[in-house]
Amino acid sequence: MSIYIGNLSYQVTEEDLKETFAEYGKVSRVQIPSDRETGRPRGFAFVEMSKEDEETAAIEALDGAEWMGRDLKVNKAKPREDRKSSRGGGGGYNSRNRY
Repeated sequence: MSIYIGNLSYQVTEEDLKETFAEYGKVSRVQIPSDRETGRPRGFAFVEMSKEDEETAAIEALDGAEWMGRDLKVNKAKPREDRKSSRGGGGGYNSRNRY
């Protein structure tokens, strides 16, 4: 299971998150997604911990807490949805083959 952390400061590092969440248990993985074009952090992260009760303790303690100048949003991560591309592509009207 994974924990979603939202409303993060753009200066946060993986090490910052490891240290903070280690207070509640063993952190097995930290992921901070970045923008594909700019490389800048997107303002959220995911933390995986070794036990569900440790994750629950971290969520209860940190959700709504002020950290690095921001009020955190911390909850269980939802499974990633299979998103289709929004860049078109599939069939549709082709002006070159009108007639």
